[in-house]
Amino acid sequence: MLDSLKKMFSGNEADIPVNTGSKPDISRVKSAELYEKSKTYFPGGVNSPVRAFKSVYGTPLFIEKGDGCYIWDADGNQFIDFCGSWGPLILGHNNPKIREKVTEVMQNGMSFGAPTALENELAELIIKNNRFVEKIRFTSSGTEAVMSAIRLARGFTSRDKILKFEGCYHGHSDSLLVKAGSGLVTFGETSSAGVPKSFAEETIVVPLNDKTAIEQAFAQFKDQIAAVIIEGIPANNGLIIQDEEYIHFLRKICTDNGSLLIFDEVITGFRVGFEGAAAHYGITPDIVTYGKIIGGGLPVGMYGARAEIMAHISPDGGVYQAGTLSGNPVAMAAGIATLTELNKSSFYKDLNTKAQEFVASIQRFATARNYKFKVFTIGSIFWFAFTDKDKIQSADDIDASSMEKFKIMHRELLNRGIYLGPSGYEVGFVSSAHTKIELEKAKRAIFEALDLVFKK
Repeated sequence: MLDSLKKMFSGNEADIPVNTGSKPDISRVKSAELYEKSKTYFPGGVNSPVRAFKSVYGTPLFIEKGDGCYIWDADGNQFIDFCGSWGPLILGHNNPKIREKVTEVMQNGMSFGAPTALENELAELIIKNNRFVEKIRFTSSGTEAVMSAIRLARGFTSRDKILKFEGCYHGHSDSLLVKAGSGLVTFGETSSAGVPKSFAEETIVVPLNDKTAIEQAFAQFKDQIAAVIIEGIPANNGLIIQDEEYIHFLRKICTDNGSLLIFDEVITGFRVGFEGAAAHYGITPDIVTYGKIIGGGLPVGMYGARAEIMAHISPDGGVYQAGTLSGNPVAMAAGIATLTELNKSSFYKDLNTKAQEFVASIQRFATARNYKFKVFTIGSIFWFAFTDKDKIQSADDIDASSMEKFKIMHRELLNRGIYLGPSGYEVGFVSSAHTKIELEKAKRAIFEALDLVFKK
């Protein structure tokens, strides 16, 4: 066993003997009972749709605890976790430094609806180490941060229309919960019941990685576009990494037309680096939104910009935004503890190196066996895609039928103690809590799962 594990780092993945037999399904008796009960309380039995496991096999797992890179479900099954609460747990579950800081702050109270010094402390930590924001505003979620950023862009430019990209997700606010219509440049069509058509018609939707579509949109709606919004690195519909040249093109065309460029870095902020995708691409967005990681696992969002733009936010300006729990002291404490660790000199180098070694080994294994499978990756984010394409840069590049293979892989990985988000469109995350031992175990399980997927 030790010899085969060593080979995983040696580049000889083709020689690794793999057990290609399916394992028995894990017990989900208690989770299934909890799910049946939850369906009497919540629509679909969940409080966020993807948790319902509709895209994979079986009923949802109800999680009881997490520690380090592990989680345990209600049936006592243990998993190496690559979901990490959908990204914020970059330090792993139940990190002692976060737990201690939160516990300390909670002794003095958990919510005041009034300013605390903790807000100043976290803001200073962010602003002093992020060249892309001069002032910020905390919110309670990423969706709220993006919604507020859109309102700010409209207030600052005195324009109404927003341009977004097919395949980018920006939360569930009405103006962004839209999909592309027919044609290259279209008004958005509602992708959810309850979103008025008039709201969607203020949102223009174009394909990713298509300069012509952007140029046509600005020509067609000249002096009407308040902002272009894009995920820093699109990671809500697969990992759709854009070329640097294209991102710089977006920056220029926004500047030339007096529109703002908004980077939604709710996932990529503090994940690919302390300054996120903006630093990765070497550009300055006009507004940046963050979330997830700055809460250390607690509900937090944030948007920021240069002082001139943020001066339009109430009470300084006429763009209203408020929140009783904005700057909540417990969430601020978790953020301070998290970002203090992330701001250490070698944190990202160590994490990203570990993650890249992990995914490179998986890709070598798949390539050696001629599997139609690619691992797309940046920093400590990865995405498993059943494709032979070297690049996926738009939603249309994703083969929907390939998700059937992911369903098989997901089940086989659960049966081997590996937890991924329950959708083939979701990305995975490596945390600082994943050690080489857990990553070796995970690779062994992934190799076995891939052999079973392509054996069928």
